[in-house]
Amino acid sequence: MSSLISIRDVVKEYSLGATVVQALRGVSLEIEKGEFISIAGPSGSGKTTLLNLIGCVDTASRGDVLVAGQNTARLSERQRTNLRLNTLGFIFQSFNLVSVLSVFQNVEFPLLLQNTLSGAERKARVEALLDQVGLLSHQKHRPNELSGGQRQRVAIARALVTQPLIVLADEPTANLDSQTGEAILDVMKRLNQRNGTTFIFSTHDHRVMRHANAVIRLADGMVLGRERPEEAVAHAVGVDRLPTPSPGATP
Repeated sequence: MSSLISIRDVVKEYSLGATVVQALRGVSLEIEKGEFISIAGPSGSGKTTLLNLIGCVDTASRGDVLVAGQNTARLSERQRTNLRLNTLGFIFQSFNLVSVLSVFQNVEFPLLLQNTLSGAERKARVEALLDQVGLLSHQKHRPNELSGGQRQRVAIARALVTQPLIVLADEPTANLDSQTGEAILDVMKRLNQRNGTTFIFSTHDHRVMRHANAVIRLADGMVLGRERPEEAVAHAVGVDRLPTPSPGATP
């Protein structure tokens, strides 16, 4: 059985004037359906670049990116757009909600783009998702009337409304306090378990890694390994676990 996402020897290069920067350097990995995966690493490690390649926002310089059995490099721009609309959902750290639309309208918007459901079907699906994320009573509110955590819950509902196979979340807790961030990750995990949706989220925060089923660690554009959350956290905070020298000890 083939993986839902297959990354094979992927290199991504950007030109900055006369300089060529390698954002990814021969990355290979496999992600199965239903996983709850964290892509972890420091700023500049290639996390966002990798999510952009999986999300068909960008294409690899070399190597293959297969999403749901489709090699994204061989797709036309229209086919990539269809893949983004029908197979992928996106959650952004800045929420990216439309300020002039209500909560209901923000979540409904991808369904209007798909144009496959009746008004009654759209209403039922949007309200069901808003209920799942605890915001059914806020459906007529505008984004500026919500807290940061509530806006991120709206973004999660919007990402899931098309019933995508895969949801990509780039630093989804970065603009939230730690307690709200924990609650958002719990919502994502619950929806992953309930719906079988594959979640892939990037982070540089070891507290966030603990929520994943597995952690793919990146550094300098390369995969360091696929680890259990406790292993990845131990690597992330390892410097804090070094023994404290006793008083008077020679450095």
